[in-house]
Amino acid sequence: MTVKLMQQVSRFSAIGALLVAGGAHAVSLEAGDFDVSMYGYARLNMAYDLDANLGDGGTTGAANIGNVNTGDSDVAEGHFNADANQSRLGFSIGHTSGVNVKIESDFVGGPRLRHAYGTYQGVLAGQTWSNYTSFVGNTSTLDFNSTYGLAGFQARFTQLRYTTGGLSFSIEDPRTVLAGGLEKKDSMPAVTARYEGKAGDLSYSVAGLVRQAGYDDGADDDTVMGYGAFAAARFSLTDRITIQGAVNYSDGTTSYLYIAPGPDAFLDSDGDLETVSGYGATLGMGVKTGSGSFNVGYGMVSMDLDDAVDAGAVASSQDETRSTAFVNYQWNPVENVMYGVELGHFAVDDQSGDDGDATRILFAAQYNF
Repeated sequence: MTVKLMQQVSRFSAIGALLVAGGAHAVSLEAGDFDVSMYGYARLNMAYDLDANLGDGGTTGAANIGNVNTGDSDVAEGHFNADANQSRLGFSIGHTSGVNVKIESDFVGGPRLRHAYGTYQGVLAGQTWSNYTSFVGNTSTLDFNSTYGLAGFQARFTQLRYTTGGLSFSIEDPRTVLAGGLEKKDSMPAVTARYEGKAGDLSYSVAGLVRQAGYDDGADDDTVMGYGAFAAARFSLTDRITIQGAVNYSDGTTSYLYIAPGPDAFLDSDGDLETVSGYGATLGMGVKTGSGSFNVGYGMVSMDLDDAVDAGAVASSQDETRSTAFVNYQWNPVENVMYGVELGHFAVDDQSGDDGDATRILFAAQYNF
């Protein structure tokens, strides 16, 4: 960073508390060739879990479906949780040359880096949303994790990406999960391609992913190729009503199937890596009502774990199918404030045939700047 920029950013930091955001826009300052913006929100999440305690996922707003009770065992019922960990702070710096930099953090699971990247003439380098992600088919929820089976990874990776129009390509830090505690070995980046477009009242996105999974314990090793694909769409029935959804398929890329319960691959009886396949889908509707919106959504993911269980690589108690359903109302009493209430239902079926479900009520208050 140049001395000039350091001085200008320091100047911004010193007077930032005196600046007032206009409407819903971020607090901003023009300094020479730079345009610096600070944005974010303070958010409260309060939840009451009627069944198992789902509130230990880094923030009360993210229900931990891994705590849903399956089988005949008893579980303590009725839990209240609240926190402000989802609160967020970000900085965006633009230069007249066309260079843009973004750094953003929140407090989910402790202070963590969400975004840190730069862009110039269609080239993006750094950490941000995986290119194998789309928000086109997402239904608005208060739950931080939202409906399962959303399009792609729905999280952030370090990557190098090139975008031209609606088409984008990337090479990304790979994500691999192997069954049985195998020592994974990543020798290649994940490669993705995505296209997003619009035709009248229809917005859509399609994407593909190829990634190698491998292991090497010093004595034995093997690799296998995995791939994934998704399609997402949103259709505006009227200027106040939308329907949206997504479908996904993965083979050896379970890590990119949102939020799938199984591994990418396992070691079979012959000592070879075998991929695990799965699919997911989500469907929802949004209705604008005065100063707010009513939303309803459903999502699910399911894995084919039979071979992995037969090989002894995965326990029969492993989750095989997960689903979520949400109904919420969100309203804005003023432009920068959102209040919302949501009823969420979470269901699990494990590979042995046991199942379980849980219900929670979530309240959120968010103040943006």
